[in-house]
Amino acid sequence: MDGQWTTSKSEDIFDVREAATEEIIGQVTLANDEDVDRAVTSARQAQNNGPWSYYSNKVRAQHIRRFADELEARSNVTASLVSQENGMPISLSRVSNGSAPAEILRMYSDMIENVAIEDVRPSSNGSTIVRREPIGVVGAITPWNSPQMIAMMKIAPALAMGCTIVLKPSPETSLDAFALGEAASAAGLPSGVLNIVPGDHRTGSILVSNPEVDKISFTGSTTAGRIIGAECGRLIRACTLELGGKSASLVLEDADLEVFVAGLAASSFRNNGQVCVLQSRILAPRHRYQEVVDAVAEYARTLSVGNPLDADVTCGPLVSEVQRSRVLTHIENARSDGATLVTGGGRPSGHKYGWFVEPTVFADVTNDHAIAREEVFGPVVAIIPYDDEEEAIKIANDSSYGLAGSVWTSDEDRGLEVCRRIRTGSIGINYYALDTGAPFGGMKESGLGRELGPESLESYTEYKSIYASPRYLTTT
Repeated sequence: MDGQWTTSKSEDIFDVREAATEEIIGQVTLANDEDVDRAVTSARQAQNNGPWSYYSNKVRAQHIRRFADELEARSNVTASLVSQENGMPISLSRVSNGSAPAEILRMYSDMIENVAIEDVRPSSNGSTIVRREPIGVVGAITPWNSPQMIAMMKIAPALAMGCTIVLKPSPETSLDAFALGEAASAAGLPSGVLNIVPGDHRTGSILVSNPEVDKISFTGSTTAGRIIGAECGRLIRACTLELGGKSASLVLEDADLEVFVAGLAASSFRNNGQVCVLQSRILAPRHRYQEVVDAVAEYARTLSVGNPLDADVTCGPLVSEVQRSRVLTHIENARSDGATLVTGGGRPSGHKYGWFVEPTVFADVTNDHAIAREEVFGPVVAIIPYDDEEEAIKIANDSSYGLAGSVWTSDEDRGLEVCRRIRTGSIGINYYALDTGAPFGGMKESGLGRELGPESLESYTEYKSIYASPRYLTTT
């Protein structure tokens, strides 16, 4: 807070446990009302009094690049720490929690450096100066599944626009948030620009309701997003909500199954299934249905389950005992509903400790099964048959969510036409990979607003129109 490491006023201690061993690896204090108020006050004073919001874009870009350098210098340690906290395989964590945050910072520093703060336009009465100003104090609430990258998807554009930030990381991944704070301090970010208050849902609620916060940026469950959105509406406050998903992977009849299987790691089994964009509904043409089921099941069996710090492991544990119990409950409910368990379905043998779940594949699923409609957030996929392309599109769109998706076909032009008909915020043809230079977000119950790309800057911007005389007009 305010550029200093500060003792919390709370006595609520949370034990951070290693997902693969269940051992305590650290402790954090869950911030209380007084802690949040101090953090927001610090951010408000920095916003109102500068210097951050008063800096030119070029000066802010220089600070942001130094922040990126400091994060990069710590990237290997931070990536390993996150893998311990949430079970993410280290090969993925080195990107998501290692290199990507620094790259996102640099992208926004480049983006903002040459953006004009003011634009003078002719008007019927003279001229209008259209001015871009920071939206103000941002409350950023992040999940545990990819903590460093998701935090930077909020922090980087907010910093670029001159906003100040209060970051509330999840308690399960609070240790790596302190590494982020160390980098910000070493980079020399001015006091109050970035404040970090670890906490649970109660801490988040306090932050959302604080009257000095101008915008909330939240990534998490749709249930929590509804509550946050309602409170932001009550307070007439801006919000960006990146919420849940139950995305579809459409395997068209002409798909190359080798290409499809090669893409499963990113599209349907990424990060042990702990990804909001997971395409956990796989739609297969009926005449190739068994072929697709066999291919997916065989791929799931080849995944290496184990300690995520092992470079050969491709499926680590889930983040907590609570999360594992939720996933196993989803699996049991699917079996009760009549879905056929093809592979997996329980805890893997040979792992006495750790919150592991076997990569699991269900067949004979219809789109009205709970396993096809509810977000599981674990290594579980359901394969649904369809008769023709029209039915596949209908099934894909028959969801309360609309976050991601993929289409697999040998005819890319045909795949593009199918993509255009799927109501979702992002979708890939023969692969799925997040593009940090393009807007990301969801439709329907998957959220409001967009992150990443130049579009994200708009959500941290307020526009002011100043009506002036013709003498401010410039000619080219």
